[in-house]
Amino acid sequence: MSRLTPNSILERSAAADLFRNTLSRIPTAFGRLAYLASLRDPDSGVYVHHGLMSIYGDKKSRQALAQCHREVFRDWLNLPLVEKTEDLRSYVNTLDDPAAFLEYWTPGLPSRSYLPEAVHGAEKTLFFDEFELLLEVLKGAPEAGPLPVRGERQGLASKLLSKTPFPRGEDS
Repeated sequence: MSRLTPNSILERSAAADLFRNTLSRIPTAFGRLAYLASLRDPDSGVYVHHGLMSIYGDKKSRQALAQCHREVFRDWLNLPLVEKTEDLRSYVNTLDDPAAFLEYWTPGLPSRSYLPEAVHGAEKTLFFDEFELLLEVLKGAPEAGPLPVRGERQGLASKLLSKTPFPRGEDS
């Protein structure tokens, strides 16, 4: 008769376990990024996830958390700007006080903690530039519905850069 251990019940790696049992259940890309950033101590940079650590040990758990943080961050960067806007809007709308969140988030301050350890300068620049733009869009219309689909990127870019809210339910 074989004896079941915690490792045989869960995935074989800490990263796979984290994705399967936690990250896959977070509905937004930004929500996954926020979750992983919240597991890293802002002073020491050390990740702490007691559940993973009790099964996989400190070293493997911290490596898995850092790896997943980098992957989720890069997944976020690779989303088109329209999808980022919708994803962030969905995330913000799940919060108890979306308006407070948008007021608290001034570009560069809390968002800096969302960066994983080893990111390239270009990735940082892209994240901060786009995040500033996304905040302005959401501050204009945080509860707005889905963004209109545009045939030309220039129309969307000018709409985003104008810092005006998107019309609700219009395709203009």
